Amino acid sequence: MPESAITKPVPAILEYIPYRKRDGTAPRDAVTHPWFAGNGYACVRVDMRGSGESDGLLLDEYTAQELQDACDVIAWLAEQPWCDGNIGMMGISWGGFNALQVAALNPPALKAVISICSSVDRYADDIHYKGGCLLIENFGWSMTMLAYSARPPDRALVGNNWHQIWRERLTRQPLHLSTWLRHQHRDDYWKHGSVCEDYGAIKVAVLSIGGWHDGYRNTVSHLVENLEAPVKGIVGPWIHKYPHIAGPAPAIGFLQEAKRWWDRWLRGEATGVEQDPAYRAYVMDSSKPKRWHPFRTGRWIAEPEWPAAGILPHFLHFADKGSLSEVPTRIDARICSVQDCGAQSGEYFPFACGDELPDDQSVDDDKSLCFDSPALELDWDIVGAPIVCFTGSSDKSTGQVAVRLCDLRPDGTSAHITFGVLNLTHRQSHETPMPLVPGEDFQVILTLDQIAYRLPAGHRLRVAVSTAYWPFIWPSPEPMTLRLRAGRVGLPVRSLATSDEWCFEAAEGSSAQQVEVMRPASYARETTQNPVSGQTITRVDCDFGQVRDLDIDMIAGHRMVETWTILPQDPTTARGEAVWEHVGGREDGLWRILARGEIHCDREFFYISAELQCWDNDELFFEKRFDDTVPRRLV
Repeated sequence: MPESAITKPVPAILEYIPYRKRDGTAPRDAVTHPWFAGNGYACVRVDMRGSGESDGLLLDEYTAQELQDACDVIAWLAEQPWCDGNIGMMGISWGGFNALQVAALNPPALKAVISICSSVDRYADDIHYKGGCLLIENFGWSMTMLAYSARPPDRALVGNNWHQIWRERLTRQPLHLSTWLRHQHRDDYWKHGSVCEDYGAIKVAVLSIGGWHDGYRNTVSHLVENLEAPVKGIVGPWIHKYPHIAGPAPAIGFLQEAKRWWDRWLRGEATGVEQDPAYRAYVMDSSKPKRWHPFRTGRWIAEPEWPAAGILPHFLHFADKGSLSEVPTRIDARICSVQDCGAQSGEYFPFACGDELPDDQSVDDDKSLCFDSPALELDWDIVGAPIVCFTGSSDKSTGQVAVRLCDLRPDGTSAHITFGVLNLTHRQSHETPMPLVPGEDFQVILTLDQIAYRLPAGHRLRVAVSTAYWPFIWPSPEPMTLRLRAGRVGLPVRSLATSDEWCFEAAEGSSAQQVEVMRPASYARETTQNPVSGQTITRVDCDFGQVRDLDIDMIAGHRMVETWTILPQDPTTARGEAVWEHVGGREDGLWRILARGEIHCDREFFYISAELQCWDNDELFFEKRFDDTVPRRLV
């Protein structure tokens, strides 16, 4: 906080997450929070109940207890002698979610929110389910939180009872996957915390920020379109990180933008944020596909209103011989994808600044039913959510579809633009799915993820349709053949931006955390095929490295390995395995966490297991095993 805050109180900015301020988010906190303090704000970074050095237990995401705790923290902050009673709440991912959720509860002192890489719908647009399909990240995230939540508090802060606190946490630590898998449809469990249930509940000003290379691409549009409270949106080319430290470049001066927001809504200063465009987005140029782009060329556009009146749908229809036509036509096309279609999908939300982005789509295109446009005569700026509609039938009562838009470049590569997936039993409702009737036609309207992308003249647009998308979504219980009778894509096309319509300041920040690097970070993702069994194997090795914080002499090391396997002809052979390892503490007292988990299935059930082991120095301190069987409910 500012040195003068004791005599001249200031507004406070709260960041409230379970990711451990001492050895978790310290690197980004060091760059961010002191900058705000130097500009007149008190920054408060709270470990949620059951995490870091806080008491209690972390039993699930976004519980009523979590949100009430946040309201209590806000009330406490407003009463402090160094606070003037005006509170803002800021966060990314979990912190972006609960900032919106707390805003909907309207604690009196909360005046504004900045929500980054978040969601308004916990079922349809989070890491658990998408389009009614089970995301494999549902398992991956459960293992992440099992390992994260198992770490002990820092004994330098909590004292000699740290062993007792740690053991209580471990004893009652749940495997979240058991809960999440038991809610396969959009029921009250998911509606809780989904602010889309009542946008009108949010009364405070909201700045929403997202990234085109993040999994949460749709929230900015939803909030700007639906909130009645003051709201603005910004979407850049970034992955799952704060936009002053995110890649791909260009980063922006997020801290300066945030200060303008806080100065207006927490201090009442005339910063002009009300006059900012409703929606600012980075239109990315076509780039040769690869697992990582250090920089995406493009330009910033600015829409005074959203939805923008000048963005109009351009329809292209599925036609014979795999073409896209300006004229509606009837077709008769079939697709039954091999189960490993989707290997080039990339990560759901990249955050390691590694090889996590979608690669050349040609391999997956060859396993899909593709419809291609003629070469474009003019550039198109696609800005918004494309919509794919089709009429088709299935030979099974369950099935799924993935639809990708791809940029067919003159160099022969196929670049991922955007996509959508749908569990076909959810074609009418995520709350009350219905089995398909084999052989009977049905209609689908599938809204793809938001995007801002320039498709240049000379390139062709591809719509790729597949009945599998592994390892991104869990496969259907049995292979399904989809027969298409008609279809079209509606592209939101905007008049071309000839240059930047908005300019942001360059990124700023405080001094980086001072650390000794004990092991460098690395990321590797590889898909191979066993030449004997034919099994397709995707292995992800994400080593976050190990460092020593030179300010508090605290060590933190993290590594995750995931392995996804499947036989291309048999969806019931799908299997996921994950191993997380955390090391921490100090040289005179190191602890280690090892969490292993597995998920597999047959046509009727999911089978899950996990094992947690914890060491204090070299002595085994705690171990626990989880096993569960969960019926499949049209998933």
